[in-house]
Amino acid sequence: MSTRMTWADAAKPLRERNFAWYFASRFVNTLGNMMASIALTFAVLDITDSAAALGQVLAAHTIPMIVLLLWGGVISDRFPREIVIQISNVASAITQGLIAFLVITGSAELWMLIALSVAHGAVSAISMPAMASVLPQLVARAQLQPANALMSLTRNGLTVLGPTLGALLVVTVGAGWALAIDAATWLIAALLLIPVKIPRADKSEGHKSTVAELREGWSFFIGTTWLWAVVLGFGFLNMIHNGALLVLGPVVAEDTIGRQCWGYVLSAEALGLLAMAVVLLRVPLKRPLFWGMIAVAFASVPMVVLGVDPHLLALVAAAFVAGAGLEVFSMGWNLAMQENIDERMLSRAYSYDALGSFVAMPIGQLAWGPLGAAFGNSRVLVISGVAYAAICLLVLTSRSVRDLPRRAADPVLSETSSHIGSTHDHS
Repeated sequence: MSTRMTWADAAKPLRERNFAWYFASRFVNTLGNMMASIALTFAVLDITDSAAALGQVLAAHTIPMIVLLLWGGVISDRFPREIVIQISNVASAITQGLIAFLVITGSAELWMLIALSVAHGAVSAISMPAMASVLPQLVARAQLQPANALMSLTRNGLTVLGPTLGALLVVTVGAGWALAIDAATWLIAALLLIPVKIPRADKSEGHKSTVAELREGWSFFIGTTWLWAVVLGFGFLNMIHNGALLVLGPVVAEDTIGRQCWGYVLSAEALGLLAMAVVLLRVPLKRPLFWGMIAVAFASVPMVVLGVDPHLLALVAAAFVAGAGLEVFSMGWNLAMQENIDERMLSRAYSYDALGSFVAMPIGQLAWGPLGAAFGNSRVLVISGVAYAAICLLVLTSRSVRDLPRRAADPVLSETSSHIGSTHDHS
């Protein structure tokens, strides 16, 4: 890390028209999403009173999202990303609106919610690569870090606030109306994207087939060492995180510090994410993957503390540090992707990234419970934490990861900030 940015520098992206409208759209969209998760949970439980049924609805959203992610990357590289996001927002408004209508009218059945969740998951698969890759078209390269930090600050802040608002809506007006409000936020988010105008990239070479574009994306992915090394590492890291903290964590916490205190631990992680996002508004991040992988290794600490001697204060401190480390990695990863990958390939790169990162999560969710039962939860948690840190260090053995630098800002772009988002140097 080096020279600090001023607060004026940190807020500079908001003075750019395209980014400001996109930021407003994502703010509304993220608020709705954070409220909807808890509203859908209670809507399903009101209908079925079954944890298994809730799992089916959640899986119905996740599975098509994973299956269609690569196609979503092709779509987002082929068509204007702001239009892809806008259409996806409208489609999400329709699916969520239908779920809300069924719940409010009392006509919802489990199969209906599963079918609509499948549709929503498919839409999410299309929009995710576009949202991940559109930022370099909205701001100059010199402003990518503050722009990413602003997006993280909003997301992390709403992670703390959104579920509370969602729960309040569920209690006061019911889960159906909470879902209706979520549907409205999707529609508002789509409307806020109308002023975003991004000049089109040169498509003179013509479109290739979807299969050809997928192959081109795969060739780029396996030919870029830092990219596949980090994605491969995170396939294992996310598996461990989901199994150790999300499956075994609550079990151990219930027997030691209690449910309410486990909530404090999760909140501490969210606050760590939020605090580091504020720091990264001011402190430039150099060698993004080097610092990112070192920082994310601290996410192993809560696992070890849970396994060795779970005390509330120690866990809260460990979770806060882990959250801060996760935010440093998130920033480093976005900068690495956005500054080093051609805009025309970026959505496909993000789709391969997401697929590799998500695909092993169900293994962690399914395997860590039986492992804990067989070998003891505490032992499995400690081993998980050690393995997590070791994988982070193993990824850093790649010189491509350690030495990846920040790309210098294009001097033309930095001098003509009133026109940013319109042209970028592709390499």
